[in-house]
Amino acid sequence: MSINEVLNDLVNDIDGGLAALLGDSESGMLLASAGSGLDLEVAAAGTTEFMRAKLNTMRALGLEQSIEDILVTLGDQYHIIRPIAAKPEIFIWVAVDRARSNLALARLRVKSAEQNIAL
Repeated sequence: MSINEVLNDLVNDIDGGLAALLGDSESGMLLASAGSGLDLEVAAAGTTEFMRAKLNTMRALGLEQSIEDILVTLGDQYHIIRPIAAKPEIFIWVAVDRARSNLALARLRVKSAEQNIAL
C-alpha cells in the first residue's frame, strides 16, 4: 500500500476525517498528504516546530522516552500527531472534526496506519 493510499484511507475511514499528512521533522517538508480544507504545507512546517520544541523539552527534563502520540484539541478539531516508531523524525499528522469523530477510535486508526507506512 502506498503512503498516499494510507493517508487517503485515514481521512476516509475516520469519522470526521479532514486531512492527513506525512511530514519530516528534520527538514519541515511535507512528504505526502490527503484531504482538503487546510494548508497542509503550513501544517507540516508548524508541526515540525512543535515536534522539535517537545523533543528539546523532553531532553531538558532528562526524559529518556519516545513520543507515542500528541493530541492538540481545538474548538472544532482534534489534531493527532504520531511519530513513526522506526523513524521518529517522520510523523503522521491527522485532523478530524471534533463533533463528528470518536477520539479513541481515531487514535487507534492512526496507530494502525503507522504499520502500513514503509519508509
